[in-house]
This record gives sequence, C-alpha cells and structure tokens, in this order.
Amino acid sequence: MASRKDVDATAGLLMLALCATWGMQQVLIKAIAADISPIMQIGLRSGLAAVLVAGLLAWRRQVSALWAVSVPAGCAVGALFALEYFFAGQGLRFTSAAHMSIFLYTAPIFTALGLHFRLPEERLARMQWWGIALAFGGIVVSFMGRGAGGGAVSSLVWVGDFLGVLAGASWGLTTLVVRFSSLSDAPAAVTLFWQLGGAFCLLVPMALGLGQGAVHVDTRVVADMGFQTIGITFVSFMVWFSLLRTYLASRLSVLSFMTPLFGITFGAVFLHEPLTHAFLAGAVLILGGIMLVSGPTLLRWKGARAKGITLPFRRP
Repeated sequence: MASRKDVDATAGLLMLALCATWGMQQVLIKAIAADISPIMQIGLRSGLAAVLVAGLLAWRRQVSALWAVSVPAGCAVGALFALEYFFAGQGLRFTSAAHMSIFLYTAPIFTALGLHFRLPEERLARMQWWGIALAFGGIVVSFMGRGAGGGAVSSLVWVGDFLGVLAGASWGLTTLVVRFSSLSDAPAAVTLFWQLGGAFCLLVPMALGLGQGAVHVDTRVVADMGFQTIGITFVSFMVWFSLLRTYLASRLSVLSFMTPLFGITFGAVFLHEPLTHAFLAGAVLILGGIMLVSGPTLLRWKGARAKGITLPFRRP
C-alpha cells in the first residue's frame, strides 16, 4: 500500500469545499421541506445516487464486489443509514438546520463507546471519558436553547433535537457494523451503494406511509434536489474517498469537523435561524468533547495507515 501524504494546500482547499458542501446539506433539505418532506427528499436522492454509484462500479468493473460482501451486513448498514436519515429528516420538521448539524455529529461519541465495550485495544482513556462527559453536557446545555427552532413550534424543538441525537447514534452504529463485518475490506463505493440502496428502499415507503409522499416540483426544487443528489450524495463522497487514498486519514478527519460550523453559519445566513447563547455554548462543548474522544483514535488511524493496515470505511 502506498504511503499517505500529509495534508497540503490542495487537500486543505478541497476539504474546505467538502465541509462547506456537507454543512449546506441540512439547509438544502429544510429549504424545500414544504414541497417535499425531508425523508422523501433523502429517499429519492439516495435512489438516484445509488444508480450513479452503480454506474461507477460498472465502469470500474467492480460490480461483482457488491456480492462479495456479506448480504446481511450490507442490509444492516442500509437499514441503519435509512434510520439515521429518518431521524434527521423527521427532526428537521421540528428543529433548525443548525441544531441538526451539531447533534448529527455526536456520532463519534457513540462509535467510541461501542468500540470500548467490544475491543480491548479500543478502551477509552481518561481524557476520552472526559470528552464524552463534555459532549453530553453540551447536549444538555443546547437543549436549554430550544427556542431556536427556525420557525418550528418552540415547545417541540426539543423533539427535533432529540431525534438529531438518535440520528447521530444510528450513524455511530453504522460505523460499528462496517468495522466488524466484511464491509471493512470492501471498496468504499460498495459500502456507499448498500447505504444508498437501503435508504431508498426504506425511506420512500416510510414517507408514503406517514402521509409525507407529496411532491411539488418547480425549478427551485429541481435545482435543490439535483445538487443534493449529484453534488452532495455522489460527487462529494467520491472526492472524499479519493482524498483518503492519497492523504493521511487522521489529518482529513480533523478537518472534517469544520462541517457543523458551516451548518450553523449557513442556517443563520440562508434560513435566518436564530442562535441562542445556550445553543452556541452547547455546540462548543459538544465539538470540544468530540475532539477529545476522537484525538487518540485519529492517531491510531495515522499509525495504522503508515504500517499499511486496512481500516474500515468512515463516512465524514
């Protein structure tokens, strides 16, 4: 395996663009929520992006890799991916895009806890336990700012925030399934296809069953959905995978924590979402806690990459 490079100016600029793109995701979903429900948006864009990923696998002559992995594992990550975005989509009906951007990024906390109880070499150090306490303290503080719902009913904003935490937990569980299954050795595009396929197959029927299947199409909706599908769900992840093949994963993962900061900024600028002092203070605590938890893990990633050890796929 070729050695990975440290992050240079090119990688830094690409990561800045990627984080801005990912940070825009919740804003784009909420912007057209009145025309297409969030879970229907995610279901449809996942299906379209899955077709693009399948085309990419066919072009690379890797279609057979889809069935080289455990089908139960593929179905599990697909179901968890769908569950993550079901919680996120439903949560956006009650809370702001800024809140969702922060709570979704609690995922590394749940992954670290799962690894702690599963693998002796992944035991959490004292600093990491302090990080977990700091992050969950930030969640409590953020819930105190429940009035900042971006137009939602203030008394129900906590529901959206809680669903955001559940979305983060689902993302964390997805990482664990990938880590402990045959998907850990599969091409990243294969894992992404299983995730997107699961989201399409589960979220579209869920939207229809919940009476959220109505779609009102106009130019704005088409442009929004087009960017979500091609720009976010397909192109951004392919660029991310390309960077992972060239640069140190530890450095890139640290830079990816710019994403929720962009999410907060874009929510305030484009959706005019109010930001309470409680939420901002909680966001700082959550991000600080995540950095404390992820720091030692990222260092292990660096060492493993340098030694040529294969590590599981990680979604930003």
